Amino acid sequence: MKRFLLCVTSACLLSVTPTVVVPARAQAQFRGNEQTSISVYQKAVPAVVTIAAGNGSGSGSIVSPEGLILTNEHVIRGARQGQVTVKTSTGKQYRGQVIAVDRTNDLALIRLNTRDRFPTIPLASADGIRVGQQVFAIGSPYGLSGTLTTGILSRIDGDGDLQTDAALNPGNSGGPLLNSRGELIGVNKAILRTRGGNTGIGFATSALIAQNFIQQNRSRSTPSNSSVVQRPTPSGARLGVTLDAQTFVIQTVLPGSPAAGIGLRPGDRLVAINGNRLREIGQLQAFLSRQPNAAVLTVQRNRRLANVRVDF
Repeated sequence: MKRFLLCVTSACLLSVTPTVVVPARAQAQFRGNEQTSISVYQKAVPAVVTIAAGNGSGSGSIVSPEGLILTNEHVIRGARQGQVTVKTSTGKQYRGQVIAVDRTNDLALIRLNTRDRFPTIPLASADGIRVGQQVFAIGSPYGLSGTLTTGILSRIDGDGDLQTDAALNPGNSGGPLLNSRGELIGVNKAILRTRGGNTGIGFATSALIAQNFIQQNRSRSTPSNSSVVQRPTPSGARLGVTLDAQTFVIQTVLPGSPAAGIGLRPGDRLVAINGNRLREIGQLQAFLSRQPNAAVLTVQRNRRLANVRVDF
């Protein structure tokens, strides 16, 4: 302890100031957390970009060496003819083309018009996404590119959306939410606001949904007419298929989904729901948004029709 004399008027009092001792274990834990943050940032930031589309801007993640970028649909919504400007962490700018969107899950894919090769951010598998884990968000809030914030994964919603207390602000949209391995676990997309302002609660689309979206559209060079149909139900299940919006032909079936449970497979065509013929993709989306407990799907396979009941 340090001792010194403190004189008050004509009297001198002995004052004792305790020395704060931080346990070695706590010091080690702090250094470990600090090093993890530094490591995640250094590993991921070269693959985080800033996107300008019309009058808006946001963030994105490079997910393939040839320049495929994952972001939010609302980030690129103002793009003219799907053309955007992308700036990397080094300050280099590229022109990009939006090749696919998924409005349901607020996702978009951009392909850069270049032959350059890029660093990438890997997507996490299901075992890399756990409530309570430390998470890291990197993006361009208010245009400040390469900004890092940290928090925890607070909750996983029934539809797969991730909730976090890592600070998100306008401009973070489309950027990565990462785990401590530097893997993308979500695409940051929204913050909860009240009249008092930002509540500190943010949301991201799960990497598991993003992975399916990327796989279906990564080979495209022009905008897609496909629509990903994955709507929540009371139990949190989804139909779990990717449909061609024009023909209603199933392109993929999500493993473990209700569609997989009844044996639907790529190449099947949805003809009707509960006896009502499908004429546009909005019918299916509207039906699923009502959160039904079950439905009877009319499916065409090899020119044969069959009615199949699906429970959600």
